[in-house]
Amino acid sequence: MKHLFCLTLALLLVSPGHAAQPLPRSTPEAQGVPAAALIDCVNALDQIDAVHGLVVVRHGHVIAEGWWAPYDAAHPHVLYSLSKSFTSTAVGLAVAEGKLSLYDKVLEAFPTDAPTNASGNLKAMRVRDLLIMSTGQQEESTPAPDEMSPKTFLAQPVPHQPGTHFKYNTPATFMLSAMVQKVTGQTVRDYLEPRLFAPLGIESPVWDTNFQGISLGGYGLRLQTEEIAKFGQLYLQHGNWQGQQLIPADWVAQATMRQTSNGSDPASDWNQGYGFQFWRCRHNAYRGDGAFGQFCLVLPDQDTVVAINCGVKDTQSLLNVIWDKLLPALQAEALPPNSAADQQLKDKLAHLEVRPAQGAATSPLAAGVLNRKYIFPANDQKLESATLASADAGKTLTLILRQGGKEIAFPCGYHDWKLGRAPLIGDKVAEFPDEPFAGTIAWAGAEVCALKLCAIETPFHLMFTLKFSGNQLTLDAETNVAFGKTKLPQLVGRAE
Repeated sequence: MKHLFCLTLALLLVSPGHAAQPLPRSTPEAQGVPAAALIDCVNALDQIDAVHGLVVVRHGHVIAEGWWAPYDAAHPHVLYSLSKSFTSTAVGLAVAEGKLSLYDKVLEAFPTDAPTNASGNLKAMRVRDLLIMSTGQQEESTPAPDEMSPKTFLAQPVPHQPGTHFKYNTPATFMLSAMVQKVTGQTVRDYLEPRLFAPLGIESPVWDTNFQGISLGGYGLRLQTEEIAKFGQLYLQHGNWQGQQLIPADWVAQATMRQTSNGSDPASDWNQGYGFQFWRCRHNAYRGDGAFGQFCLVLPDQDTVVAINCGVKDTQSLLNVIWDKLLPALQAEALPPNSAADQQLKDKLAHLEVRPAQGAATSPLAAGVLNRKYIFPANDQKLESATLASADAGKTLTLILRQGGKEIAFPCGYHDWKLGRAPLIGDKVAEFPDEPFAGTIAWAGAEVCALKLCAIETPFHLMFTLKFSGNQLTLDAETNVAFGKTKLPQLVGRAE
């Protein structure tokens, strides 16, 4: 009852027009961190060439923040499974309000979706089992938005006793979202709006739903990098924000402690245990974690939060940079001012950039191939034609693809990111039908034009390589990361 009272009081204090201020800023030295160490950390992240945004918070103050152009502070970023930690928070609030219990049976919440002859293990599955990724299922049901539902989840075999077998399971988090919606009458996104998002100053967050209008739960949320940092700071402060207890402190403790074992490798940050949709880390830290390097990293012993957006395959490499470069630099006491180092850090952070397309500004062949349409034979990608168009003699180029009867345009500049909107082309990316893009272009050889495109609210960089030979165009396309293949099948077209 005490927690319910605190939660109710907090909600009363949050007015509809409430908008929290940005996190306060500080020099690193004032918070016990040498700027030189932060420069080393940023330099190491810069070498990865797939980091998009970074916010470091010490003692509640932002001491370093930077975005790799064309990514910026204003655009939200796809969180993927970092969304799970927000769904966990919604469950905690529903428990505090008496709407849910950790020991509620999952099957009993969806009687009309139950399979015939439900197994004993399925009947035994509880909310807590969903939270700790120990549903008893050996294989995931489909996580696709157009197929995932309570019915498909409950139809999946449950060969293990729930609560005894860790198996990462995104549809299990969807079921948490569905259960919150069942007992509150609101999607997780709408339920969290007055309880979490508004108090933190997170305005109009986007959270995708399945075909039934249920927030996906396990993924689908987009937030700005600083908004991720605020979420981490809220958890670091045991659920308290500007004097309001937004999340019960005991839920924060339960959610972020080791609730189940998930491996035994002491060098892996994926083997340190799992909480309620939070991963335990080395160094007594914990994190919300999304595919390709979307991190909300909380270091309680050092009173530090690190938010990262990225598009990298080896996500352990990101955490290693934090452990190797940042962690040893976190001092207990404030340090003497160092204005020169602070300025160097600011300069470094202000000039970060994803590596653009590499090569020359133009080619002797450019005049002969620009504004020509090349037709492809029928293919699985449904790409019908490609045109490298220019209205300014090649200074700015636009790749125009015709796919499925529709034209898609990617404007590009030479070492100058040009903005546009287009669907994301690649394997298993149907959930990205209209994305803001930024593109660069360069001639990697007399006959080869390279385009690098960043979908600036996602982890994805798309590289197109166009090789011209007479009346023939060979088109290769590859993404930096993907859940399936990164390289798309090569297409060969001929001039119209």
